[in-house]
Amino acid sequence: MKASNVVFIFVLLYINASTEWPTHTVCKEDNLEIYYKSCDSQQDFAFSIDRCSDVTTHTFNIRAAIVLSNIKELYAKVELIMNGKTFLTYSEVLCEPGHSKFIFCGKKKGEHVYYEGPVTLLIKEIPQGDYTISAKLTNEDHVTVACADFTVKNYLDY
Repeated sequence: MKASNVVFIFVLLYINASTEWPTHTVCKEDNLEIYYKSCDSQQDFAFSIDRCSDVTTHTFNIRAAIVLSNIKELYAKVELIMNGKTFLTYSEVLCEPGHSKFIFCGKKKGEHVYYEGPVTLLIKEIPQGDYTISAKLTNEDHVTVACADFTVKNYLDY
């Protein structure tokens, strides 16, 4: 097992005595900062990117790991929130019976998933300013599999 996998699993299994998970730094550079905090009371998860500047290319590599609930079906919902108002909502079915798009579809409770690979943003420009991206994964029973609020501070001029 690679050392990075061991670190991710440790983060996933870390028990926090407080009622909230810590805020994690994804990246912090001169003009762009990204942080996240799990909004799932049951578990935290691991997420990283190589460099902040990669985000501006709209396709960049991520690494993510989580311990799962059962997922025969998996639904994703992402919202862009600025000044308390939702400006963009995106939903997608990631896993459904007989049509699995990803290798983690069909995993059982307690199994962990580690994903390393490309992600492409669905927007042409990352909005300048401070805002929140709320992301939530739920299974067929509407149970939260993963949930996080990302804080983005973007001061880049395009």
